[in-house]
Amino acid sequence: MEKNTYNVKMPLDKVRNIGIIAHIDAGKTTTTERLLYFTGQVHKIGEVHEGAATTDFMEQEQERGITIMSAAVTCFWDYADARYRINIIDTPGHVDFTAEVERSLRILDGAVVIFDGRKGVEPQSETVWRQANKYNVPRICFMNKINLIGGDFEKSFSTIRERLSKKAIAITLPLGKEQQLHGYVDLIKLKAYKYEGENTPDLIEIDIPEDMQDIVKKYREELVEVLAEQEDELMEKFFAGEQLTEEELYSALRKGTLSMSIFPVLGGDSRTAVSKTLLDYITICLPSPLERPAVKGVNPKTGEALTREPSEEEPFSSLVFKIVNDPHVGTLSYFRIYSGQIQAGTYVLNSTKDEKERVSRLILMHADEREEVETLRVGDIGAIVGLKNSTTGDTLCDESNPIILEKISFAEAVVSQAIEPATKSDEEKMAQALERLVREDPIFHVTTNQETNQTIIHGMGELHLEIMVDRMKREFGVVANVGKPQVAYRETIKRVVEQAEGRYVKQSGGRGQYGHCWLRLEPNETGKGFEFTNEIKGGAIPREYVPAIQKGVEETMKTGLLAGYPIVDVKVAVYDGSYHDVDSSESAFKIAASMAFKEGFKRGDPILLEPVMKVDVETPDTYMGDVTGSLSSKRGQIMGTESIGNGISRIKSLVPLSELFGYTNELRSITSGRGSASIEPSHYAEVPKNIAEEISGKM
Repeated sequence: MEKNTYNVKMPLDKVRNIGIIAHIDAGKTTTTERLLYFTGQVHKIGEVHEGAATTDFMEQEQERGITIMSAAVTCFWDYADARYRINIIDTPGHVDFTAEVERSLRILDGAVVIFDGRKGVEPQSETVWRQANKYNVPRICFMNKINLIGGDFEKSFSTIRERLSKKAIAITLPLGKEQQLHGYVDLIKLKAYKYEGENTPDLIEIDIPEDMQDIVKKYREELVEVLAEQEDELMEKFFAGEQLTEEELYSALRKGTLSMSIFPVLGGDSRTAVSKTLLDYITICLPSPLERPAVKGVNPKTGEALTREPSEEEPFSSLVFKIVNDPHVGTLSYFRIYSGQIQAGTYVLNSTKDEKERVSRLILMHADEREEVETLRVGDIGAIVGLKNSTTGDTLCDESNPIILEKISFAEAVVSQAIEPATKSDEEKMAQALERLVREDPIFHVTTNQETNQTIIHGMGELHLEIMVDRMKREFGVVANVGKPQVAYRETIKRVVEQAEGRYVKQSGGRGQYGHCWLRLEPNETGKGFEFTNEIKGGAIPREYVPAIQKGVEETMKTGLLAGYPIVDVKVAVYDGSYHDVDSSESAFKIAASMAFKEGFKRGDPILLEPVMKVDVETPDTYMGDVTGSLSSKRGQIMGTESIGNGISRIKSLVPLSELFGYTNELRSITSGRGSASIEPSHYAEVPKNIAEEISGKM
């Protein structure tokens, strides 16, 4: 297969759209690189630590040795006399870039979850697993790095069963451990294979070693029993004591993986020929676009539920999942086609925004390479050049058969920073750069502080904002000064306020203004946000003014009343009021609603909320006391500790974000560089009174 030809029309049942997902540093990019090498798609292996990996093509990725943006690559693999096209998306592991994982999983058909064989399930492993559950993505697991000191397949495998799913089932067992790792046993074929070192493509069949017979027997029996449960006929054969054929076992394995009643687990060192076996199991276990359920959506005009089957005969429907500013061609809109097909040079409907968009060029991506094509069809993941108004989560579809697909939901930004251009000449360039970055990243957003007129950028963490500022400098030539990171606090109320009155009456010589309403305010469940209900009876306020009342409340909630932070988790009901036939207007009711809400909020026992982070620290046992002491001094709540072997323990805790700025440097200092922390958002909680007063006093 010529390396640069990705536009090969394959039967849909021979296409696999998969993601590689994991905790940071489990080996996702390294695994992707080996898959490309063993399929012949690249002829030289790019190492992550050398900054040469195919999918880590951003300068920041190469310098830091981490993945920041998910990258799409295509390869071809021959299995069982058939050729398969595998479209792979390599995703970031760092929690600050969780939006990349979220949007990738939304459009993928299957996933390979990579684990570090020394540690098993890590905090971000749990996050990506939950994200895959949310989108019902079938997955297989690969226990990587078993060749390193502390690598232990059985122990790490047990963490998947304990923390993620009891349905995990081993389908290979490694031969040897740590430096002695030299092959694996395939539990379906009941054969052993060895390989000679890294990057050598040959797998040599050998006898299953004597000292492994018992453990192979144990895992094989467990596997066969689980596979027999997938089909009634196999259950009957199994209970009758008959042997199940290899073909029957593979069929049951595929069926179980697609229905997510099985999560197959392989293990080894992905830099070796075991990656070829992983490719085999990707084709065996993971779904083609045809095997995913019909995509659901609604008719934008009537709101009725619609579905689209994965077929070229159905009307065109697709989801934009990513926007990238490309220096060569301008805006690239990455999209996944769920039904029908699309031609370059035609028009499509952005049904989310009800706007027509011209498809000037269609592109297939291979990391930072691109190939222009005339047509893309169902199951394809490609990019459109030059869409004007489409953003992440928008649906593109056939004009005559409109549908809006379910949008992608993202976490909220929890950190903000003031930013200003270094010189006057950078001012306009900075505004343009921020506008383009906001379009690219659904979590990153920009606001202006009305009092100070400062520009504030918001993101998932310090690293997220640091990368954005760095990208502004490199990609847009904007030098900016940034302030200290700030926490995204929120405000809410703790008790019900039954009656809050807002009355706005103004006479000014001509037509007056009259708006009058009574509101009831209640605390809502945490995370439920704002809910508004209309309880007006008997026409006390005409129906056309009710949306203005809701708008007045929503606008007041944006700036908060305690310390200027947005108000969340409040239920508001309008239940009474009065109006004037001539003087009442939408703007008058909007102002009245704002007055009523402000008055009620002050009486609702208002409190400040702060983001609390889940902090998991891995540290050598000798530093346990110092680390727990440090976390406790940061208002941290220690939730538990566990030994993960080799003198390393994991401390689980909940710590307010405001206490965590610069924590990774502090942890390195405490543990002589041997400790590592995983930090991700957990929930919002009430700020202690003394700290809340301090924060309010600063506003």
